[in-house]
Amino acid sequence: MFGLYSWTPDYGYRYIHPANRRSFEWLEPVGKVFEKIDETDDWISLRYDEQQFLVSPELFKELYQKPAFSFGDQVRTAAPPLHQGLISDVYFHEATDTFRFQLVEKKRKLKQVFELDELVGE
Repeated sequence: MFGLYSWTPDYGYRYIHPANRRSFEWLEPVGKVFEKIDETDDWISLRYDEQQFLVSPELFKELYQKPAFSFGDQVRTAAPPLHQGLISDVYFHEATDTFRFQLVEKKRKLKQVFELDELVGE
């Protein structure tokens, strides 16, 4: 299951497990797509790329559509300039209901964020 966790420091830290507060704040989660991987009575476990976070379920908003690509998927650009790499970041634009993706190419994160139609799965 994929979803958004639109937390900012203004909400306070009670929504984030104490062991994850600093790294979750550095991630700046607003607009990023998380994969929900586990749930207990008090916390849910979310994955973002290679990181996992325990957070309160109160702010999690499930997305009813799944992104075409997920973390670690091998892709290439559909048109020049050609890039080939792994999906490192997945973003969701709520106003347009569209996903956008960022790549790591040769261990270097590209600055450009790609629309779905700009990428081809390998």
